[in-house]
Order: sequence, then C-alpha cells, then structure tokens
Amino acid sequence: MEEAGALGALGIIFLVGIILFVIVIIAKGIVIVKQAQVVIIERFGKYLAVLNPGINWIIPIMDRPHHMEWRNSREYVDAAGRTRSVPYMEMRDTIDMRETVYDFPRQSVITKDNVGIEINALLYFQITDPIKAAYKVESLPTAIEKLTQTTLRNIIGEMDLDQTLTSREIINSKLQVILDDASNKWGVKVNRVELQDIIPPSAIREAMEKQMKAERDRRAMVTEAEGTKTAQILKAEAVRESEIKKAEGLKQAAILEAEGQAEAKIKVAQAEAESVKIVANTVAQSSNPASYMISLKYIEALQAMTEGKDNKIIYMPYEASNVLGAVAAIKDLTGGAAATQSK
Repeated sequence: MEEAGALGALGIIFLVGIILFVIVIIAKGIVIVKQAQVVIIERFGKYLAVLNPGINWIIPIMDRPHHMEWRNSREYVDAAGRTRSVPYMEMRDTIDMRETVYDFPRQSVITKDNVGIEINALLYFQITDPIKAAYKVESLPTAIEKLTQTTLRNIIGEMDLDQTLTSREIINSKLQVILDDASNKWGVKVNRVELQDIIPPSAIREAMEKQMKAERDRRAMVTEAEGTKTAQILKAEAVRESEIKKAEGLKQAAILEAEGQAEAKIKVAQAEAESVKIVANTVAQSSNPASYMISLKYIEALQAMTEGKDNKIIYMPYEASNVLGAVAAIKDLTGGAAATQSK
C-alpha cells in the first residue's frame, strides 16, 4: 500500500511537470508582434519566416527571432545646461518598418578651395525589405552612416565654400539620389536628406561677417541715395507743375483781360454808333453826320493838346482852311438845329 501511494504521488508530480512544461512551451511559442513591426524567425540558425503584426506561433528551442543591430540615442544635460544626445547601438529582435530619422554626428569635410568646414545631417529612411536589411548587410545603421559620410565628403569636395553655403538644396538632392541608389540592395528606401549646420572656421566666419556688414552699409547708402534722388525728382516735378499751373493761370487771365478789353471796345463802338444815330436823327436831313463827328473829334484833339501847364506852344495844321471849314460845318449844324427847333 505504501509503495502504491508513493507511485501515485510520483505520477501526479510527473503529470504536473508535464503540464507545466507544456504551458511553458506554449507561452514561449506565442509571439506578439506590434503594428508597423516585423520579426524574422530562424530555425536552427536558418531563415524560416517573417512574422507580421498580431499573434504568431513558433516552436520554442527550434525557432528563434533574428537579432538586428539598431541605432538609438540617449539624452543628457551638459554643464552648460544644454540637452544633448549620445548615440549607442542595441540589439533588437524586431524590425521597425516605419520611417526612421538618423541624426548623424558632426563631421569635418574639406571644400574644393581647401576650406575645412563642419557639417551634420539628418537622414530619413525606411526599411522596405526586412530580409535584405537583416542578411544583406552586417550592421545597417553603421553602413548607412558611413555611406552618408563618405558621399557627403565627395559632394562637398567638388564645391567651393560659397557654393556649399548657398547650395543646400543641391547637396540634399545629390545625397538623396546617391544614398537611395546605394542602399537599395539593403532593402532601404532613403526618402530625403537634410543638412542641419554648415560651420566654417572662425576666421572665415569673421571675414563673412565683415563682408555682410560692408554689404549692408552699401545697401543702406544706395537706398539713401535713391531716396534723395527720388525726393529731388519729385520736388522738381512739383516745381514744374507749379510753374505750369501758374503759366496757365496767367494765360487764362490774359485771355480774359483781352476778351474784356475787346468787349469793352465793342460796347464803346456800339455806344458811339448809337450816339451818331441819335445826332443824325436830330440834325437836319440835309446835314452830314459824318462831318459833324469828325469835326467834334478834331476839336477834342485840339483841346487835349492845349491842356496842361507845360503846354506853351500850339501848332496849327498847315491847311487852316480845313479847320475853319470844320468849325463852319459845326456852326451850320448847330445853327441849323437851332433854326429847326425854333420852327
């Protein structure tokens, strides 16, 4: 009886052990893959399959995930209070299929005109084929970093300093094309490359600052001269417009004055004509009104000649008979008018 009880206890323990072993095997065989990630499974060191996001099953001990080197960064605060990041490598059994950003450390390059500058860049890439990324290159992050550094040195070496500082878009485009073509066999798609900083030597920076200051001063002087020129032109145009308006005003005034004088003369002539008509109607029908008016004008002229204190000499016309005839005509006219009125 005791032996049977011992055997039963051993059987129970063995059964429990088997159940626990099965539970452990099942737990080890369950692999949960997150969204946008994949896991490469190897069986006895040989590629077996790629596990997609979700719940997946593997055979423990026989199947193991492939570990891949991945670049990561750790942030810290330096003595100056600035936040910096330190890159480091870690091993992962998952492959991220999302776009990844690599911030490469600053490196020294030499331009075509032998000026040493420092450049750091950002690289945006995405793994499109996880099998190639895992097996076509030993360390994908290191390979991409070294490829970017050497390509950047080659591109900058073909350009002088001024072109380097003003051609970031060109450098980015060349880098993107070369890196995308070279990394295609690694199952990587390089989307874009961005240069963060281009830092020339301190002596070059000082010379550039002086050049920029001189350029700003020149632009200020040019702007001031153009402003003065514009002001003088506007002032001259204003004076010209003022003179034109003044001349037009004088012209208009002269025209109006001439028209007024002409109209006044017309009025005087009309008044004289009316007076002549009145005199003609007054005198006898046989009298000559024209002779009468001429005689009056002649006598008025003689009177004007004799007026004034300085007039001492009176010149009589050579043909005095004309004057006497005019006076006689006036007498006849006035006498005839008086006779007519008395009748």
